[in-house]
Order: sequence, then C-alpha cells, then structure tokens
Amino acid sequence: MNQTHSTASKRAAFFELHEAGCFVIPNPWNIGTARCLEDLGFKAIASTSAGHAHANGLPDGAQSLDSVLAHLTELAASVNVPLNADFENGFSEDIGELQENIARCVATGVAGLSIEDAAQDRAPGLYDFDLAVARVKAARAAIDRTGERVLLTARSEGYIRGAPGIAETARRLKAYADAGADCLYAPGIKTREEIQAVLQAAGGLPVNFLNAVPLGYSVDDLASMGVRRISVGGTLSRVAMDAFLRAAQGIAQQGSFESFANVISNAELNQRFQKHVEEPHR
Repeated sequence: MNQTHSTASKRAAFFELHEAGCFVIPNPWNIGTARCLEDLGFKAIASTSAGHAHANGLPDGAQSLDSVLAHLTELAASVNVPLNADFENGFSEDIGELQENIARCVATGVAGLSIEDAAQDRAPGLYDFDLAVARVKAARAAIDRTGERVLLTARSEGYIRGAPGIAETARRLKAYADAGADCLYAPGIKTREEIQAVLQAAGGLPVNFLNAVPLGYSVDDLASMGVRRISVGGTLSRVAMDAFLRAAQGIAQQGSFESFANVISNAELNQRFQKHVEEPHR
C-alpha cells in the first residue's frame, strides 16, 4: 500500500469518525499493543504520553521531543487505523517553536494531535487564558500551513492540574473552539453535569471524554449523553505495569511464581503477530 495514500486515507477516516456516533480511542504504548488494539476492532488509537514515558523509565512529561516524534512515527506506520498524538503542550513555551514542532508531528503520519493548556513539567496551574487561546490559534495555523488534513484537539487541563472548575473549563473550551479546534477535551471531569457543561461549551464540536478509572459509565451511557470520543489515557499501560509489578514482587518477596498461572502463552502471541512477518505492515 502506498504510504502517502495510506496516511491520507487514515486522516480522512479519522474526521469521519468524529462526524456522528461515539467511538472508543484506546491508548497503546508500543507497536505490539497498537496492533492488538487494531486486531480487536478499534477504529482509531491514540498515543499516551504517560504510558510511553513509564515504559521508558521516565515520569510523564519528561520525554524529549525527538523521542516522542520517533514513537509517533513507528506507531502511525504500524497500523491501518488512524493515530491521534498526545502532543502535550507542543514541547515548547515559545509559540514559534510550538508551530515548528507541530509541523514535525504532522510529518510523522498522525491523523490528529492534541495540545494542552498547561506546561510540560506537570506543575499545577494553567497558561493564562489569552496565552492559551493564542497557542490553540497557533497550533491551528501550523497544521493548516502543512497542507495536511490533521484533526486538532484542544485540551483544558484544569481538573488534572490542580485548577478544577467547570465554569473556567467551559470558558476555555468555548474559546478554543472559536480558535480553530476540531475536538475538545477536558480530562478529569466525572459527573454528568460536568459532561453536559463541556458539551454545551463545545457548541456541537465533538468532545473527547477520559474514562481512565471506573466511573460507572458504559460506552452506551456516554454516547447517550452526546460524547463523541472516549479515551483511556495511560490506564491500559498501567494495567500491564501493575500485572508486571505484582508478578515480580511475588518472586522477589515470596519466591512465588503463582502469578504466572493462566497468562497468555508465547505460542498465542507468536500466532497473533505472525501475520505482520508474513505480510509486512504498510
């Protein structure tokens, strides 16, 4: 399959997914997990800054731009479904550099990318309102200058950066919509009232909801509220890390290997991935 055509097709498909209905966009952290999610029938995937950082022995937010771009390049090329990039704050406080970095992100083959309204260092607090809006406008302009159709998600981080408040979150999201975002996202909101406030602020634009902990909502519940896209952040990677640590701790502390019972076999995994050897992906 021609790579340029494949990338264009995935980008078109990603926009189509946002036009109606509700879909889950789970978050892999390497090629193997990306391919498993595609095989399970998910129509799109999204990178996770936390999952990738932890897999590389780093805290979330500590990865370099070059490391993230290389990761996005290999993920985008490894599957036939669209990839959305968790592009944090664009890896720069400077708006000019932000735009350069976004152009580099688009060149990896992603179908979409998200930009946050808080600094890379994960410290509490958000960018000043006017600056945050200017950064979304700059991100929109940077994507448009590439000539590629890449979906822009604008995130307001107040609920996970120590500045929760639905009124300010809604104000920011409405402004980000006006600044050119294609999709809106407020990670950390939980209640139906918060979800409805975000949907109202979106003014008809698709909204991404983060379901990273058990909240009692099914996909159908969120769809009925009007949520268009559901992501899980780094939770799938934490599930894997949790199982790994529990098994390793059992060996280290009790000398027990009982946690190995009923795990997927090497043969099953070989069979799952064999097709990627026989018919190289893209």
